[in-house]
Amino acid sequence: MVPAVLLLTVLSLAGGLAAGARAGGIAIYWGQNGNEGTLAQACATGKYRFVNVAFLYTFGKGQTPLLNLAGHCDPASDGCTFVGADVRSCQRLGVKVLLSIGGGVGSYGLSSCADAKLVAKYLWENYLGGTSTPASPRPLGDAVLDGVDFDIESGNSAHWDTLARYLKAYSRRGRERREVYLAAAPQCPFPDASLGEALKTGLFDYVWVQFYNNPPCQYTAGGGVGNLATAWEQWTRIPAGQIFLGLPAAPEAAGSGFVEASDLVSQVLPVVKKSSKYGGIMLWSRFYDLQTGYTDKVKSSV
Repeated sequence: MVPAVLLLTVLSLAGGLAAGARAGGIAIYWGQNGNEGTLAQACATGKYRFVNVAFLYTFGKGQTPLLNLAGHCDPASDGCTFVGADVRSCQRLGVKVLLSIGGGVGSYGLSSCADAKLVAKYLWENYLGGTSTPASPRPLGDAVLDGVDFDIESGNSAHWDTLARYLKAYSRRGRERREVYLAAAPQCPFPDASLGEALKTGLFDYVWVQFYNNPPCQYTAGGGVGNLATAWEQWTRIPAGQIFLGLPAAPEAAGSGFVEASDLVSQVLPVVKKSSKYGGIMLWSRFYDLQTGYTDKVKSSV
């Protein structure tokens, strides 16, 4: 017979381990406000496990790909190559840095499977482990990013699954033979209009679902966590590695869906952390996180 005190201790440890298994990380978007500090500064805080560099907002359909980093630098004049040193600084700290493609405003899309292959090749040669041509220098210098984040909000689902397959096929190739990580930022209504088919491939490592600007599936202080919980359960069933709860870091960061830090800790996290696929939270964005200190308020509970 196991002594009662020992049994209670074992059960307590088991509970602690289970809770630890649900401990998550924080993903943040950086790049859309020149007043948010540098990428290296964001990573040096130790607050974030992932940083999405946003956005490659023009690509596909025969267009010349264009990167927009707002007030940080001008990629058109090769003025963003210094960001590469920041990428490497983040990676040395264990932070994964991904290029976010798409966004809420942009000219992007894929016209065919062949177009998806061309876009994948461009991303590989210019941001991942491939080699660019002298006529087309890498926008962020010689840094090798960890992967690509699909923030596709166009409503057109064509060929994103093909792009995911081509990108994932580059894993363990190139000069550093790294894994190419894939992430996605679908809207919380399930399935996502743009990425629903792509997410069926099972190729995505991280999915940060946007539980904001979508009242039918977001948390409201008056309505409670029910709608969010229902949508969250659907999202945790997709064949992906980890699922993250995407939120605005300030009321001004989105039209709706901001969750007070106290509500997140007491009402929302206890629900979403029940899933074995829980990966943490995603925040839009580094600029707004600086304004509110949101991460500081919730990190220990995430």
